[in-house]
Amino acid sequence: MNVFFEESGDFKVGSVMTQAGEAYQVEMASGKRTKVKTKDVLLQFDKPSPAELMEQAKAISADIDLEFLWEVAGEEEFGFAELGAEYFGHAPQPAEAAGLILSLHSSPVYFYKKGRGRYKAAPEQSLRAALAGIEKKKQQALIQAGYVEELKANKLPEAMQNIVMQLLFKPDKNGIEYKALEAACNELHTNPQRLMLAVGGVPSPKQLHMAKFLFENFPKGAGFPDVPVPATPSGLPLADVKAFSIDDVTTTEIDDAFSVTHLADGNVKVGIHIAAPGLGIKPDDAVDKMARARMSTVYMPGDKITMLPDAVVNAFTLAEGKTCPALSLYATLNPADWSVISSETRAEMVPIAHNLRHNDLDDLVNEATLASGEGDYPHKDDLCLIWKWAQVLEAARMVKREAFGLKPEQNNRVDYNFYVEDDVVSVTRRKRGAPLDKIVAELMIFANSTWGKMMHDNGVPGIYRSQGRGVGGWNAKMQVRMLTHAAPHEGLGVDQYAWSTSPLRRYTDLVNQWQILACAEKGVMAPLVAHFKHKDAGLFAIVSQFDAAYGAYADHQSNMERYWCLRWLGQENARQVEAVVLKDEVLRLTDIPLVIRLPGMPSVARGATVKLDILRWDEVDLTVEARILEIPTDAVPTDAELDDDEEEESGPVADAETAEENTAESSAVPAADTPAA
Repeated sequence: MNVFFEESGDFKVGSVMTQAGEAYQVEMASGKRTKVKTKDVLLQFDKPSPAELMEQAKAISADIDLEFLWEVAGEEEFGFAELGAEYFGHAPQPAEAAGLILSLHSSPVYFYKKGRGRYKAAPEQSLRAALAGIEKKKQQALIQAGYVEELKANKLPEAMQNIVMQLLFKPDKNGIEYKALEAACNELHTNPQRLMLAVGGVPSPKQLHMAKFLFENFPKGAGFPDVPVPATPSGLPLADVKAFSIDDVTTTEIDDAFSVTHLADGNVKVGIHIAAPGLGIKPDDAVDKMARARMSTVYMPGDKITMLPDAVVNAFTLAEGKTCPALSLYATLNPADWSVISSETRAEMVPIAHNLRHNDLDDLVNEATLASGEGDYPHKDDLCLIWKWAQVLEAARMVKREAFGLKPEQNNRVDYNFYVEDDVVSVTRRKRGAPLDKIVAELMIFANSTWGKMMHDNGVPGIYRSQGRGVGGWNAKMQVRMLTHAAPHEGLGVDQYAWSTSPLRRYTDLVNQWQILACAEKGVMAPLVAHFKHKDAGLFAIVSQFDAAYGAYADHQSNMERYWCLRWLGQENARQVEAVVLKDEVLRLTDIPLVIRLPGMPSVARGATVKLDILRWDEVDLTVEARILEIPTDAVPTDAELDDDEEEESGPVADAETAEENTAESSAVPAADTPAA
C-alpha cells in the first residue's frame, strides 16, 4: 500500500513498510524511512507508484481552473473528496484527488484551509479584493523590472527624477522605485549613490555631498522668506572714531572692527566695535526665528549658507564707508605697561573708515615691519599700537594657562585657506599667529572674556564656553562645554569666555548681545529687563540646539574640505607628494590639509616628513589610497610640525578657539586637523 500524506506543510508520497497502531513506517523514493501518523495520511492507493502519482498530480493541478473550482465549491466547508466528485463528475482517482489537494493548498486566495483535507471557499468580495491586489503586484513588478532595465542602461526613470534625494537619504523601502534601485545596484555591483551619479540623478560628487547635507539639515531649502529688515533704534550716539576691520577678502559678514584714540593724559583708548544686529532683531520676531532655526552660518570652500538673510546682513555688517550700529567695548590703556585702566560698553553708531583685507596686508604686516615701522598702509600707527597690546594680552593668558597647569599655546602650526572659483580650487598655507591674526584673536578673546564677566557681575545669564579637565584628575582629557554661567576656559587662559563677537554668523553671540545690551543700559538692574533669566528653559534649549547644529555644520565643512583636497590632487596631477607624520599611522600632506591613515606603516617620528605615492582616491566616499615611497634616515620631529603629548590633549582645542576668532570665510583649516571646539 502507498500513501499520500502531509508533513510540515508539504505533501509527500511513500510506500508503507509496516503499521503499528496509529502510525505507519513509510519508505520514501529516496530510500529514507519516516514515521507517519494515520491522521496525516490523506490518500491510500495501490497504484500507480508513489513517484508516478506525484508526477500525475502536479500535471492535473496545473490544469485545474481555479475560478471554476471556486464556483463549484459553494459557500459551505467541504472535504477535498466531496469537491473532487463535483468537479470531476465522478469519485476522483488517486492522482486526481492528489492534484486537487495540491491546487486547494496552493491557492489560499481562493480557498481557506480549515483542517486536514478540509477547506472553505473565500467570500466573493474578499476574493475579488485579493485578486486585484495580486494583479496590482504583477503590474508593479513589471514596472519595477522596467525601471531596473532603464537604470542598467544608465537612464534615470522619469518616476525617480523628482525623488532622487529621498531615494538616497530617506527611502521608502517598500516603494517600487527603491526596490528597483536596490535591484539594479545588486545586478551592477554598485551602490545607490554611484548609480545615481552614473544615470545623472546627481550631477557630481560635490552636488551629492551638498544634497545630503541640505536634505538632512535644510529640508525646506536654504533660502529665506521675505521679511522686513529690522530697524535700528534712533537716537544712538555717534562715536568719534575712525574704525577699521581686518578680514579675508571673501568675508561679507563683518562682525568686528577696531579704533584707537589718543587721550590728553597720554593714555590710549582702544575700541572694539561689534556689529549689533541685536539692536534691531528682537527675541521671537520673524528674523530671530529664522536665525534660531539655523543657529550658525555654514561655511565650506567656495560657498556658505548664512544664518541671516543677505538684506539683514547688509543692514548690520560693518561695511567700509558706512556708519553702522555697533556694540562697542572701549579699553583705556596705560602705554607704559599696556595695563587696562578701565573699560566701558555702550551701543552707538560707529563710522567704518576701512575694511582691511589679509590679501592686501599679509606681505606688508609682519613682526619685523611692525617693529621697524617699515611699509605704508592704512591705519599703520593704530595697528602697531594694537599689536603691542595684543602681545601683552597673549602673555597674560599664557601666565593664566600655566596657573591652570597647561603649557603655552603653540603658534608654530599652519592653517590652510581654500579658494574656489569655477570649480578650480586653490589652497594657501598660512602660519598661525601672524600679527594680523593675533591682533584680531587677542582682542576678540579680551572682549568675550570682559563681556562674560560683565554679565556674571550683573547677575545676567549668558552662553559661555568652558574648558577644563573632566573627571579623572590631572590625566583627564580636556573637555569643552557650553554653560549658562561663567566658568574658566583653561585652554585660552581666561576666567570666563562668552561668545559675543560674531552675532551675524552665530546665534549664541546674538543671544549674548541681547544680554550684554541689557547690562550696558541697566547695570545691576539688568536681570529685571534681560530677555533670558537664570535657569531659563529657553536658554538651555538654545545651548542644546546650537551644539547639535554646530557639530553637523562642522562635519559638513570637514567633508567638503576633504572633497576639495581630493579635487586638488587631480587638478594638480599630484601623485608623489610629501606628508608630515602626525601620529602613529596618521599623516597629513604638506601642501594641503588632507589627512591619510596608512595602517601598518613603519614607525616614524612624529613631525617627520615622508614621501608618499598617491595610488587612487574616491570623491564619493572621500577615501584615498597611498603608499610610502621614502622615509628619510634622519626622520626626526621638526619644530615646525611637532605637537608634544600635552598639547595633543589641551593645545589644539584652545588653538581652535583662538583661530576661530579670525576664521576667514575662505574656510581656514587648522593644520592639526582639529575641529573648532
